[in-house]
Amino acid sequence: MASAHSIDLPTGSDPFPGPLADRRVVVMGLGAFGGGEAVARHLCAAGAKVLITDLRSPVVLEPAIRRLQSLDLEFHLGEHRPEDFASADLVVVNPAVPHPWDNPFLKLAREANVRLLTEIRLAIGDHPADRVIGVTGSAGKSTTSAMIHHALARIRPDLMPRLGGNIGGSLLDDPPPAKATLILELSSFMLHWLAGDGGAATDRFTPGIAVVTNVSPNHLDWHRTIEHYTKSKEAILLPSPACEQPHSVAEVDPDVDEEIDATIKLMVPGDHNRDNARRAIRTILAHLDLLEGPLRERRPIAIDCATALADFRGLPHRLEFIEEIRGVRFFNDSKSTTPEASVLAVQSMLDPARVHLIAGGYDKGSNLDPIADLAPLLAGLFGIGATSESICRRGGKDCGTLELAVKHAMDQASAGDVVLLSPGCASWDQFANYEDRGNAFRRLIATMR
Repeated sequence: MASAHSIDLPTGSDPFPGPLADRRVVVMGLGAFGGGEAVARHLCAAGAKVLITDLRSPVVLEPAIRRLQSLDLEFHLGEHRPEDFASADLVVVNPAVPHPWDNPFLKLAREANVRLLTEIRLAIGDHPADRVIGVTGSAGKSTTSAMIHHALARIRPDLMPRLGGNIGGSLLDDPPPAKATLILELSSFMLHWLAGDGGAATDRFTPGIAVVTNVSPNHLDWHRTIEHYTKSKEAILLPSPACEQPHSVAEVDPDVDEEIDATIKLMVPGDHNRDNARRAIRTILAHLDLLEGPLRERRPIAIDCATALADFRGLPHRLEFIEEIRGVRFFNDSKSTTPEASVLAVQSMLDPARVHLIAGGYDKGSNLDPIADLAPLLAGLFGIGATSESICRRGGKDCGTLELAVKHAMDQASAGDVVLLSPGCASWDQFANYEDRGNAFRRLIATMR
């Protein structure tokens, strides 16, 4: 069965993804960070007939529904209906939908030749690839993206840098000018659709500058294999209709690295954040090379970037210093969703033997040994969530809840110690998302003043 209408590819002056007026568009999943809401607003403004479908109930989604109540759209909530997908002209898929290649509703859409896109592809639209910096990786991509944005805004405000992607919010709500530089944090889910094997080849997009911070096992519950996870990350480096060949940022730059090291003075702790800063500076140099031709004076620009990063305060929920109470310092690293990120967070502190680590959460199928192995090196290890018992199997206290873990950590901590929330796991077993988890940690700390 074919879709009643098709979304024609853009031609001439038609913006991506082509004419939307009166086309039936299904938004699959509202999402937790506003992307689905932004898509709905964007599509309604373009004159599309919009249906939002989500497996969650109207009660759970009530805040988002309230924010969209002024729009002319439909909701099918608490279920997905096969006929919605088979009769659509376009389906905008929330990239968090797991293993979408065998999702039965998306299979129906594919069989009906329905076009499949995501919020990030709509947000990029026709933006020139040479003005897009894409950042991905298992750890460090959020901070690296934010550092690129922070430094570039300081040294080259004329480039109108904008930060978007997996870092939260949506560029659809405030579309950037065509000449703006976009810095996009791209998850493996996003890249599966954007550059990998998720959607049609004609809709694929890769950025002019591609950064891969690192790749280690993660999100295996979604990808099912490390091979597919790695393939999705590395898709950022593939040619696409938008970009003949993305430029991969070098791991070292002998011309400037030494001077960068002497200049970088960061507020955020950890050697890995110095690595993030160096990578951000190399990325800015590569971007300027691409836009304006080979730079003659690389070192002064690199030093300007390093100087600009001196007042970079980091991102919420990423090794964020909360406060000090009775000599005990509290750090919120709720964005840590891999064991490797938790290990890095501990290593960022001056003395791991004075760290009380709270870790655990939703089981993504990752190897949790790196966290469990920390137990004898720490002042305390406190497990939470579905992986609590596994994390504490080599020492520590299986607390189950964040509230109990904070209480035990504070009871045990002395002046000069650190209480660090760095879960190394996703939040979905007990919290809506990592932000919800980090905010809960903040609230618990506030009760101890």
